[in-house]
Amino acid sequence: MWVGLLLAVACVGLLLVSMMLGKYPIGAGGVLDALAGRGDPRQGFIIEYLRLPRALLALLAGAALGLSGLLLQTLVRNPLASPDVLGMSSGASAAAVFFLSYLTPYLGQHWLPLFAIGGAAAATLAVQVLAITRRGPAAGASPTRLVLTGIAVSALMGACTTAMLASSPSTSTLSAYVWLVGSVFGATWPEVVSMVLWFLVLLPGLAWVGRAVPAYQLDELAARGVGVATGSLRLQLLVLGVLFAGVAVAHAGAVAFVGLISPHVARRWVGQGFGGACVATALIGAMLVALADLVGRTLFLPKDIPAGIFVAVLGGAFFIYLLLRRLR
Repeated sequence: MWVGLLLAVACVGLLLVSMMLGKYPIGAGGVLDALAGRGDPRQGFIIEYLRLPRALLALLAGAALGLSGLLLQTLVRNPLASPDVLGMSSGASAAAVFFLSYLTPYLGQHWLPLFAIGGAAAATLAVQVLAITRRGPAAGASPTRLVLTGIAVSALMGACTTAMLASSPSTSTLSAYVWLVGSVFGATWPEVVSMVLWFLVLLPGLAWVGRAVPAYQLDELAARGVGVATGSLRLQLLVLGVLFAGVAVAHAGAVAFVGLISPHVARRWVGQGFGGACVATALIGAMLVALADLVGRTLFLPKDIPAGIFVAVLGGAFFIYLLLRRLR
């Protein structure tokens, strides 16, 4: 409980700092005045239309990616599972790039999350089918087989994405490439509202599956013994993981490894309980993306470096560490 409260306070503090720092620094008093509708109109514009929606979108996308990783790790009982490793992020990226490159002139931007979710679902299905062994589905496959299958599908989706970028108009290619790296640059209030609405839809489902997860975490036979329909639970975990990953990628781009790092750190701080891990994972993922975005837009002024670059460097090193530890 205390860990979650401290993380929530840290998120609020990070949100405040994100509104203060930038090319045009604003003091804490100026930020509070702007939020209250008082003070300098220029500061109010910067806070209301530039920094606040960007920071909120980074927090929401990070929380969604973290929850997706936790759901997938719970599903396959494998700490190496994440939207990136299992191909969800690459599938969502490929579908989103297809939409941005070829369909944007004909369809509204509100269709982008649905395309991203569809791509994530298709990639996940491919990984599940290819990872099937004689002993059962991917949940029973070895961690090495699951990781290698996810890497192979991710590579295939990456090749498709590159081909689309090479053949699409140059104007679409530039915007798609910046988005593909993982960035919340140019975030708007409609995007924030869209993310909030998706959370309002998905969080009740998360609470629903959370009732049966503790028994499933112990042992599948024990879960069946207390009346848990494990097949249905696995499907629900998978669907929720796909939805969280697809929505996050659709709004913030392919920010890598958040779903891998956040659950590990959360479990170290709050233990294996699913409810506490969900709260801690969401808050850690939110802070990870928001902090990376803050560093990217303030440390290299006047350049604005995508948040995904910093998270990828940290996440890549963390993934190698986990892989080496499991191989020992």
